[in-house]
Amino acid sequence: LTFLALGTHFGKVFLLDIQGNLTQKFEIVQVFGLYTREGFHENFDCPVKVIYVRGGILIYSLLLYEKNWLNRWKTSTLHEGEGTITNVQWRANLIAWANNMGVKIYDISTKQRITNVLRDNVSLRPDMYPCSLCWKDNSTLIIGWGSSIKICVVKERGHTELRDLPSRYVEIVSAFETEFFISGLAPLADQLVTLYFVKENSDHMEEEFRARPCLDIIQPLPEGYEEISSDALTVRNFQENECRDYRLEHSEGESLYYIISPKDIVVAKERDQDDHIDWLLDKKKYEEALMAAEISFKNIKRHEKIGMAYINHLVEKGDYDTAARKCQKVLGKNMELWENEVYRFKTIGQLKAISQYLPRGDLRLRPAIYEMILHEFLKSDYEGFATLIREWPGELYNNMTIVQAVTDHLKKDPMNSTLLTTLAELYTYDQRYDRALEIYLRLRHKDVYQLIHKHDLFSSIEDKIVLLMDFDKEKAVDMLLDNEDKILIDRVVEELRDRPELLHIYLHKLFKRDHHKGQRYHERQIGLYAEYDRPNLLPFLRDSIHCPLEKVLRHFQNCRMGNCRRALQMIMEELEDVDKAIEFAKEQDDAELWEDLISYSIDKPPFITGLLNNIGTHVDPILLIHRIKEGMEIPNLRDSLVKILQDYNLQILLREGCKKILVADSLSLLQKMHRTQMRGVRVDEENICESCHASILPSDMAQNFSVVVFHCRHMFHKECLPSPGTIPGVQFCNICSAKRRGPGSGILEMKK
Repeated sequence: LTFLALGTHFGKVFLLDIQGNLTQKFEIVQVFGLYTREGFHENFDCPVKVIYVRGGILIYSLLLYEKNWLNRWKTSTLHEGEGTITNVQWRANLIAWANNMGVKIYDISTKQRITNVLRDNVSLRPDMYPCSLCWKDNSTLIIGWGSSIKICVVKERGHTELRDLPSRYVEIVSAFETEFFISGLAPLADQLVTLYFVKENSDHMEEEFRARPCLDIIQPLPEGYEEISSDALTVRNFQENECRDYRLEHSEGESLYYIISPKDIVVAKERDQDDHIDWLLDKKKYEEALMAAEISFKNIKRHEKIGMAYINHLVEKGDYDTAARKCQKVLGKNMELWENEVYRFKTIGQLKAISQYLPRGDLRLRPAIYEMILHEFLKSDYEGFATLIREWPGELYNNMTIVQAVTDHLKKDPMNSTLLTTLAELYTYDQRYDRALEIYLRLRHKDVYQLIHKHDLFSSIEDKIVLLMDFDKEKAVDMLLDNEDKILIDRVVEELRDRPELLHIYLHKLFKRDHHKGQRYHERQIGLYAEYDRPNLLPFLRDSIHCPLEKVLRHFQNCRMGNCRRALQMIMEELEDVDKAIEFAKEQDDAELWEDLISYSIDKPPFITGLLNNIGTHVDPILLIHRIKEGMEIPNLRDSLVKILQDYNLQILLREGCKKILVADSLSLLQKMHRTQMRGVRVDEENICESCHASILPSDMAQNFSVVVFHCRHMFHKECLPSPGTIPGVQFCNICSAKRRGPGSGILEMKK
């Protein structure tokens, strides 16, 4: 229980609670037990200035009352004979008191007075500038007298120093002068709270504040101090008060400080976080106030209020982006505040600023709020609208409402890729994948393959294979081959029948994966390779076992013939150049091509003339002459016929000359062969029989043996040779006969 005991000059004592309400009143001066029935009752013959509850009563003498073992009061005189005792402070076993001469400290445990601190400024009247005492802790006493302050520490004396001295002594650790007269002191952690009266000639404060009592927080130093804060107090009749009219008391547990004047009691307390925040708000330092509120969020209840003040300040400044960003911290989970802010941002035309900071997790606003923002973006910013659709979960808004809005805008701009892409994303979220797929294919969007795989849309793309391959051939083919069970090979081939270049890519990759899966299309692939990928044709033919070679040959012959015919047709129809046509036919040297040339020229006399002049060496001219219609006028026909006859005679002469050369060469070669065959053949032990593979010569040359050596140089034991052929007396090498090199007749038979 906390209370304040207040004594008056008339000897009355009042007990007040911390709100200033009177709780008890004592008319005479006595020592009472406030919380027990125990007490010391003795009347005094004059008023006293101090009543110290824990023990002593003082006037001109300081008396200590203690109970003895008989439960009777024992009186001890601690001090007397030095005038009035003006202040007493008791802490643990130490009692400090002040009179006009100085300050004494008494140790109850040893019953010894341990020090006497003399008054510094003896020029000041002690009754006008009384001494102020306070214990900081159980061993530290702070003395304020006039304008000086001393900090004294009670210490234990060493055993070697005791002799006849007290066991404790006092060390003054700090002493300094101030610019004011001290009315009271109190500790505040390692700092001091001072209540003072300003000197008349001081420059410390402005004129209007000089008569007022001041409450300062100072940091003591060994030979001085540092002022931390200062407050001038306005109390009633302060103009009439002097230094002795003020007192400072403090309550340690409550951190409360009581400034006592003749007319008022002012309660002071440490500034807390709320005070700091109030000061920051007064200075319009909203950012710092909000940070301070966040640090001590558990201890203050004004976080939202501070944050809203900051947001309002930012909006007034026009810094809408920062204001929107701060909404996340300030509004938190308060959905009502969120909606209010959204509508405020709509009113000032700044919905876009707040859009990216709206709640989108477990806590969310009503769908209408998100739809309102989406509609705002759709009016003026397609890219921003698309970004929100990608970032916001679809559960935040009514998907069909937004789809309809996008569709309406596409009626005005049907080819807008941003809107189309966004519409596809909306369809995807709504699980209308076929609609999304159509848009992605139309846009050639990179996500089309991912969409197909993710949602198993293979049944939806059977009629869109060409579109997929036009978009990305490699990805499309890989996807089709990876999912043959879902899109059959026959179905793909059917879809690509009108796009042979795409069909080739598909079948080529299919063949690379498996040489047998597409075997029914291998024959078709020959033409595709020839047309679109000739370098891979030979490897295909080498690896495929499903392409009969005769079909391959026939195909290429047809292809070659078809190409030659198209080339000849172009020369004749477009160039109308018979000489080039004849030259081309001579280069190809193909009977069918000559037949096509004759058929085309047979009703064109100039072409017939050209053919008659040049055909004789490649085609029988009779074939052309028999097909010329009777009555057709042919330019230079006589000259052409004469040339044909001359060419014919020339051919006869060439043939006869070639015949003579051939007969002469044959005879010469025959003679050479005869001479060669008449030569001897070396046979030794290194030669083997080509039939039994034993040495051709016996190991014992004394024995009889028979060896046959053919002109091809193959050797046999006679007994190893098969029976003679149909020509009596003539044998043939069965090795050369088997290899179809022609029979090699025996040239030598060795007998012994």
